[in-house]
Amino acid sequence: MAKLRKMLGSAASPGIAALMAQMETQSRETLARWSAAYALENLLPVYLCVHPQDSLPGRALAQAADWAAGRCDGKAVKPLLSALRDSARQETGAAAQAALRAIGTAAAVMQTPTNALGMTFYAAAALAYAALGEDASPADYDAYAEAAFARMLDSLRAASVPHEAHPAHLDWHC
Repeated sequence: MAKLRKMLGSAASPGIAALMAQMETQSRETLARWSAAYALENLLPVYLCVHPQDSLPGRALAQAADWAAGRCDGKAVKPLLSALRDSARQETGAAAQAALRAIGTAAAVMQTPTNALGMTFYAAAALAYAALGEDASPADYDAYAEAAFARMLDSLRAASVPHEAHPAHLDWHC
């Protein structure tokens, strides 16, 4: 079995290009709310399938949503982000590990808005490994990721604010 990638997709893929274009129209808060909601709905179940008693990822996403809504500041979220990184390093299952990385990245979007894009790469890996297992071909993983990016774009568009007054300044370093 080939070593699995931590992330799937690339900045050159059509799905990622479309996600980036949509993200550029949205505020930091909108991106943070979308990332947390997407992770809660789509990625937390992947992780909880393996670790149903672990409340850390759910707490981190709840705090991230509160941060995006202005109900708390980042000080409440940062220790949870650190704990998520530690958990991801210790996780041995590919889908659960990628889900933890995606959840941690989504929870940090208020701190770093470009994390919304990073979350999509980890999310594609988590979803692909959960759906296809750990023995699929690279081509199958890439095809699954591209379809996942299209679904993420639909989700982002549904959460987007039309004519957002203060879109986030996003410097893509990819």
